[in-house]
This record gives sequence, C-alpha cells and structure tokens, in this order.
Amino acid sequence: MMNNSPDNESHPSAGGGLPVIQYWVEKTFTPTGVKLWQTLNHKSACLSCAWGTGGQKGGFVNEAGEYLQRCAKSVEAIASELQPAISQEFFEKYSISQLQQLTSQECDRLGRLSYPLILRTGSSHYERITWSEVYQIAVPAFRQPAQRIATYSSGRSSNEAAYLLQLLMRSLGSNNLADCSDLCHAPSTVGLKQVFGSGTSMVSLESLKHSDCVVLIGSNAPANHPRLMNELIKLRQRNGKVIIINPQIEIGLVKFASPAFPIKSLLTGGSDISTLYLQLIPGSDVALFIGLQKSLIAQNLIKTEYLTSYTDGWQAVIDYANQTSWDSITANSGLSQEEITAAAYLIGTSKSVVFAWAMGITQHSNGVDNVFSIANTALITGNAGKVGAGTMPIRGHSNVQGFGSMGVTVNLREEIKQALSKLLQKPISETPGYHTRDLIEAATQGKVDTLLCLGGNLYAANPDLQQAQQALSQIQTIFYVATKPNLGHFHGLAQHQTLLLPVFNRFENPHQTTTESGNNFVRLNDEGKSHLQYPDADLISEVELLTEIAHRLHGESPINWSKLQDTNYVRELIAKTIPGYQKIATIDKNQEEFTIEGRIFTQPKFATTSGKAQMVVTPLPQLSLPTKADFGISENQVGIVVILGTGRSYGQHNTVVYHREDKYRGMPHRHCILMNSLDVQKARLQQHQRVSVKGNAGELDNIEIICGAIREGAVFMFYPEANILFKANIDARSGTPAYKRIPVCVYVK
Repeated sequence: MMNNSPDNESHPSAGGGLPVIQYWVEKTFTPTGVKLWQTLNHKSACLSCAWGTGGQKGGFVNEAGEYLQRCAKSVEAIASELQPAISQEFFEKYSISQLQQLTSQECDRLGRLSYPLILRTGSSHYERITWSEVYQIAVPAFRQPAQRIATYSSGRSSNEAAYLLQLLMRSLGSNNLADCSDLCHAPSTVGLKQVFGSGTSMVSLESLKHSDCVVLIGSNAPANHPRLMNELIKLRQRNGKVIIINPQIEIGLVKFASPAFPIKSLLTGGSDISTLYLQLIPGSDVALFIGLQKSLIAQNLIKTEYLTSYTDGWQAVIDYANQTSWDSITANSGLSQEEITAAAYLIGTSKSVVFAWAMGITQHSNGVDNVFSIANTALITGNAGKVGAGTMPIRGHSNVQGFGSMGVTVNLREEIKQALSKLLQKPISETPGYHTRDLIEAATQGKVDTLLCLGGNLYAANPDLQQAQQALSQIQTIFYVATKPNLGHFHGLAQHQTLLLPVFNRFENPHQTTTESGNNFVRLNDEGKSHLQYPDADLISEVELLTEIAHRLHGESPINWSKLQDTNYVRELIAKTIPGYQKIATIDKNQEEFTIEGRIFTQPKFATTSGKAQMVVTPLPQLSLPTKADFGISENQVGIVVILGTGRSYGQHNTVVYHREDKYRGMPHRHCILMNSLDVQKARLQQHQRVSVKGNAGELDNIEIICGAIREGAVFMFYPEANILFKANIDARSGTPAYKRIPVCVYVK
C-alpha cells in the first residue's frame, strides 16, 4: 500500500486523454494484442456499459453508424476476458481460506474459468467435476419447492440467455428472479413506469443529437459511460448547455479529451463539458428539483398549455413547489437560490432538454421520489414527448436493460404474463418473487435452498457484507455461472455445495445472440470462437446450460426445450411474447437491428392508460446526521460525522477492479477516503493521515485521507470495499439500497 497520494497538481487536467491512449498502447503491445484488436472489431455489443456500440455495423460503430466509439472500458473488459485459463493445479494448491485473502483485482487476474468446479461441505478446496455431474446436482436442486429456488443475474449475458432463465423459473412456478438492476436502476423503472407508462429512456441516440441542453445528475459518465461524453462534446460544439449535478467535481465532467476527437484532444487538451456545476448535499435531489420548479414558475418559464393537454396531477406539483419556502430548499440542498435560479433559466430557455441520470439519483432511500421530481421538471417545461428532449436513465451494464425486457424481474408486465401462460400452457404463479434484497433477507432466514447466479457478484454488490455472507451460507446449493472468478465465489459459499460453471463470453458464443442498449436499441452479436480450447478447456454457452437443465427437468413438454439450443428459435419465442420485440424474429435473416417499439416518445402521448403523463408530488426529504455518540465515539474524540457515497473508480467495472489507483481523483489505492479539506481541518485531521471509518454495520481501519473536490460534509469511498460499513437502508418502492447517503464517522482511535 502506498503511503502518499499524488499532489493535486499532478492530477490529469481533463478526463480521458493521454492515460486512455497510454493504456491502449500498453495493451496493444502485449502477447494478446492482436487478439485484442480482432475482438474490438468483432461484431458484438461492448461488454462494458449500456451505451450501445458494436453489433452488425462493427465493433467500433455505435447505433447511429458513427466510428471510433470504443473506450478504455471496452479494452479493459476484453483484455480481462483474453487471459489464459486457470490451471487445475491452482485450485488443488490453494485452499478456500487462502483464496478468501484475495482482492477483487487479484481474483480477476487469476485468469479464465475453463472447467466446472465444486466446493463440497467440509472440503477446503474447489475440485474439478464433469458437466454430467453438474446436471446430476442441478436436477434435484431445481426440483425443490418453487418458493425455495431463486436466481440472480447481471447484464453480462444475452437476451436469449435472459429469456431462457426466466422461462425456466416460470415453468417451475417461481418468480424469484432477482437481478443486479434491483441494486441500481430499479427506482428509474418504477418511477418512469408510473409517470410515462414505460420504465426506460424515452430518448434515442438520434434524438439526443437534437438536444440543446443536457442536465446530467448523479453520474460519473467519463468513467462509467465514456462514449456518452462524445455526445456532450458535440452538444457543446453546437452551443448547447450541460448542467452537472453532483456532490463531487469529476474532472471529466469539467473537461474531457475523447479519442473520438483526437486532433481537438491533442491541440487543446480536451473539450469543455459543464456549463454549470451544482454540488448539492447528498440525498437532497428532490429539494433541488422542487427549487428548479419554483424558480421556473417565478420566471414564467413553465408550459401551462402543455401541462393541461398532456399531463394529470400537474396543479398539485405546481402548488407544492410554490408553497415550499426558499429557506427550506436552500437549507436542504446546500445550494443558493441564485445557483438554482441560474440553472432554471438555462433549462427554461432551452428548446430541447434531456434529463439524464445514473445511480447518484437512484441509490437513495427516496430514489423513486428523485425520479418523480426529475420527470416533473421535464414535464413543466414541456421537455417530454418531443425530439431532443425527455428523460434518459443511463444504465451501467451492457445488457441489464435487456434482462428486464426479457422478463427477468419480479414485476412482470401483464402482457408478458399472459403470453408466457399461453406458451407454458399453465398460469404464471401469482406468488410475489424475491428481488435482490428480499432474496438476501429470505436466505438469512433459511428460506432458500437453491440459487443460480447468471453472472454478477451477489455477495460483494450488497451492503453489509457480513450479512450477505451469512445469508448465502444458509443456501443448500449455489451455482455461479461466470467467465472469471470474483469475490463472491470465495466468500459467498453455500451450506452444502458451491459450483463454479464456466461459460463463453459474448464474443465467444458459438451462436448469434442479441443485446439491448440503454437507449432501447437491439443489437445482433455474431458467433465467435474462444481462445480456450477443448480438451484443456471445457466451457459451454449459457444457452446450452439453461436449456439442458430445463430439458432434464421437463423433457419436451410443453415446450421442446432441447430445440431451444437454437437461438433462432429462442428469438421466435421472444417475438411472440415480449412487447415491442416483434422484429427480433427475423434479425438473424435480414441483419436488421432495431429500436424497440413504444418506448421512444417524440410526441406527448405516453404509454399510460389515459395517454397522459401522471405527475406525482414529491415531499422534501428529511435529512439529518447522527452524532459521534451514535457511533459509540466520544464527542471529544478527534473526528467528524459525514455522509459517505460509495462508487466505482475510473479503473473499475461494477465490482471488478482493473486498476488499484484512481489517477483522476488522486486516490493511489483502494483504501482511501476522499474528503473536503474544510472537513479535514474541522475534524483536526490531515491529508494522508490514516483514520478509521465507522458505519452502522462495520468499520474499516488504516484508511488514507485524500483531499479532493467534494462538497463539504460529503465523502467518497470505493465500492465494494466500503459495503462492509453499512446496513441496507432501502427505498420501499423499488428495493434499492441507499449507497449514496451513508452516515459514517471518520475518526482516530
């Protein structure tokens, strides 16, 4: 562990830029460099974020046909997948207790899983088994009572695998289809469905190109969705405005040097991004948006005729904003009336405004209210249901939205339920399913016997890692379907047997698959070939795994499950049962990628029963801080109580860590806390000092203080390491934990 972080002067002056180019060059001149570039050009969607690129137009081409749309995240993800296989001798040599000492980065760098493994009760080592043995274990495991079997999934897989996963579970009478989206964008889905009748972005990539203002809230797009930055650069070039709302100043949101604009990046050091940057108190987003609404009303910038014609409930929203005092708004948000008024003027005088957000909005105990407040602001300015305007949640995993579309959700749409009932020739169970947090609570109580994880890292993604580990240890059998090891494979161990099942990644599948971008565009992925070859390697596809389990359970009734090994046939069933997906039936024949019907609103007629948007009053959040005494710490002890927001580093994808340091934030390792220098002084601490950080579930010691551009009273630490600190404070309407507002005490023991 390094003792000192770089001085502020040594931080990059813009996001992206030279570090990205250096990383590309470094990876090019490795033994896998040729294979890396071949894969980057492979006709398949990016493994990283849901900002669509790849597909039948080529690996570097986005859904608008634009080139140079790969980023460092793409290179990181592909380079990781091109690692050699882990030898059988490795698992014979290292015990589970030794493997539990590894960091996330060290887990990832072990290499690729290439043969099935099992850890049995009482054993200290994973051991190799055959696929025949896997199925012998799987059949009785999935014949347990329907409510005692469950799945968890991430967005790493295809639409076809997602569809088969939920079809298998529904056929068994279970709705326990937990998904990683439960931990991130579920409030977006819940909130937008209530307001607009559709839970995804109403803005296509083509529509975004007609916007003259983007309000970006709670997103570190330069790190997590770098290709979105290209659109913001082009918007600024056409004299558009970008308003950033974030407690922390991310350098890439101030200035960004994109490889897609090499000359500009080299000559000027990057492009200006933010027109206005608002650093609010974490968790006060509703207060800010009520303030924006209040100011828009005062400046006569609201669209009353639009509200009357195309919305319901608008008068109550207007009245609430008018009745809320500026004192309560500014005290709650930490922003001045002048700052909010300036932002309202930019929004109200722009022609077409897109409101975009990520987990800085959703991961709060009032995440759904946050989404409602954004939707209300879009509606009172007439910025919903027209080209270049609307609401745009930014999904973080490449096909997480596709999983929801395929029915991997505990909130199944009625149309899909009816279609699946017809397909399976029996009613779909009405027993409510477990979303991710419900699954952890149920497992803790011994109510789950069998769990299949299709990708993801259920252990590390959850708050309160001790609880997560305890919950998983109550499950009889866990199947982890993955390409590489992660922390969950060594800490999230089942009571009886834990299996690691190696599968091909997206660009290796022996069949064509599809994925869905965060802007509702369906991409076709070509078949590929793995560098891991039989007989040394023994991998299968997720489609083969799921259909083989289903066939052994059901035979050929009421569906010919073995025929579903053919992804063309899977797509035929998707077209018949998933609304808006009719074109997928012929995508392999005509190579025509498409935008899903009924989601992009270019006219103010929405997918609600009345066709009108349903506006909802959002109460001002009640924000407070505990005292040191609440943490069992003396008020006289050196330290301070602050609000922690957890997040990913610039060299990280979800729970997978590629780089130990974060150069853009000046954080040299994973055991840092980013603080405002005024808080450091107030607490009688110093930069680079080692401190303890205590939450309501756990404590971390030897954490290095790094001073950075984060607002006073707020601090930042890396996920998933910081998850050990806090219990899950849940948004009741979506089940999403509040990762972005966690009271902690930073102190010296």
